[in-house]
Amino acid sequence: MKIIIKFIKYILAPLIVLLIIVFAIFFEKDIPREELKKKYTNSSSLFLPMMGMDVHYRDEGNMNDSIPIILLHGLSSSLNTWDSLVILMKKDKRIISIDLPAFGLTGPNPQNSYDTDYNVSFLDSFLMKMNINQCIIAGNSRGGGIAWNFAADHPDKINKLILINSAGYQGKKGKGSIGFKIASIPVLNNLLLYITPRFLIRKSLETIFVDQSKITEELVTRFHDLTICEGNRKATLSIFKNRQPLNSEKIKRVHTNTLIIWGENDELISVDDAYLFRQNIKESKLEIIKNCGHTPMEENPEKVASIIKTFLLQ
Repeated sequence: MKIIIKFIKYILAPLIVLLIIVFAIFFEKDIPREELKKKYTNSSSLFLPMMGMDVHYRDEGNMNDSIPIILLHGLSSSLNTWDSLVILMKKDKRIISIDLPAFGLTGPNPQNSYDTDYNVSFLDSFLMKMNINQCIIAGNSRGGGIAWNFAADHPDKINKLILINSAGYQGKKGKGSIGFKIASIPVLNNLLLYITPRFLIRKSLETIFVDQSKITEELVTRFHDLTICEGNRKATLSIFKNRQPLNSEKIKRVHTNTLIIWGENDELISVDDAYLFRQNIKESKLEIIKNCGHTPMEENPEKVASIIKTFLLQ
């Protein structure tokens, strides 16, 4: 009994006090979605009611283009990750970027389901509602994983495929984002429902970009705001708690003409995976961008736009 009392007095009690202090300093409420709509929508922003959500997307560029480019962002990101690329490409192409379920201004879905099959079904439903029979799909990271799965399941609906530092294999990984690491730790990850400080967002971004000057206050604020948007933290945590490895064998079923773009210094997904994609997708070409990390379309949009434009002309 004395041992238990000492444990409570010298270890448990100080730990509880520390947790209370941490909560008092860093606790943040979810930001209402309607409040963030005022800040993160523009004249091209639209909302599509489907599958129990109001899906935020932007439809920009050449509306006479019969085969639009669909842009899919990665985990804990939003359609804003494509902003610079869209500006460089929308003169000639119709470009549609989407806030995927659980993220951005779209937020959670009522089923609390976010696996690959769900996202492929979501994308198929989106295209049908938009009356798009054929498109080019570009995906980064987790968005790339959704893109190649869609290409494997619906090859008749895909004209070309663009994978940018795409998820797909379970091989060698980089050191990873500190935010992703915490989100993967059972029990501890529940703290992220209430505590998501800006410094954690910044540290995570430092592993995504090689050029640290790209990590502006505006960028940190955007990631922070949309991370704590109403319901997004709970949905993201659900994704981490229920993550299943992608079926990499399925990649061999992709026969769409494919462009693979990779930031050579990616610390989240090793550049080794780029060569695996090139090997297993027969109709593919690979472009490696030096001095670039996990999101080349943000870090070096000019180079990415140039590579994509050349690919689309082939």
